[in-house]
Amino acid sequence: MRADRLVQLTLLLQTRPKMTVGELARELQVSERTIHRDLDSLSGAGVPVYATRGAAGGVSLLEGWRTQLTGFTRAELHALAAVAAPGALEDLGLTSAMRSGLMKLAAALPAIQKPALEYARQRLHVDASSWFPERELVPQLATLRDAVWQDRRVSLTYRDFEGTPSRKVVDPYALVIKADRWYLVASTGESAPRVYRGSRVDGARMRPETFTRPEKFDLPSFWKDWCARFAEKRAQYEVTLRLTPEGLEALRKIRPPADGARLDAAPRAPDGSTTLVVDFERESIAFAQLCDVATGFEVLAPETLRAKFLRLAAGILDAHGTPA
Repeated sequence: MRADRLVQLTLLLQTRPKMTVGELARELQVSERTIHRDLDSLSGAGVPVYATRGAAGGVSLLEGWRTQLTGFTRAELHALAAVAAPGALEDLGLTSAMRSGLMKLAAALPAIQKPALEYARQRLHVDASSWFPERELVPQLATLRDAVWQDRRVSLTYRDFEGTPSRKVVDPYALVIKADRWYLVASTGESAPRVYRGSRVDGARMRPETFTRPEKFDLPSFWKDWCARFAEKRAQYEVTLRLTPEGLEALRKIRPPADGARLDAAPRAPDGSTTLVVDFERESIAFAQLCDVATGFEVLAPETLRAKFLRLAAGILDAHGTPA
């Protein structure tokens, strides 16, 4: 395990100009003390690694030095074999580039390892596509991609959740895809970066001027922190429900796994029903998810949502007739 970590440490320093001990520790999921010991081991083995102090300091390899490590572990070969062409690459027009890149990588493998890659490729295939066309359309994705790659400012036309449009000039830092939905991470230059849903970008025009990315901006760290804040501060829409045992089980299947314990702990009435308050993000999401539950539930509050289901039920009966 330590040998693998030393290889990873060497490759990290080779692919990134300079990293702090703290960054290396987080990347390799070990303590800073362990990183210091590993750096001593690399130095003792002849790897020209050195550290500089100060605000701009860090750990680096001697300029121009490259490792000759070309072998792959069995697990790494299996991971390479599992790489498919997910929707993200297709959206960005990079599917063929991924295929050609993997072909070049396979060709560069030592001859003794090529049969192992083919062995794994015939035993594991990842199909990232969905049975149903649920992906959101992002008409401006090509423009946003080019702007992100070129560090070019963009004139953006954006709709909020209520459909209200706004226009702004942004510095596009990055694109993120989460559960088949594209997001743009961008800043207006006057505040911290914000996240914009790709499907709500109605217009995007690259401007001639470029921008300078903040040196300390780290996309994975930013995204992790933003998702945590979003989960904590998202809008809350509380719905009081009465559910039969069947309805409770159907609700469990569409709620986050973390809700399972609370659903299990909800008290049962003598007739077996359960009354509890469930938190949704907004009314439209509550309506859509409860439609998936279909039967075995009654909305007790809020009255506006209850009225919405009554109108839906009346419309269905009107269209299909009263059952015999």
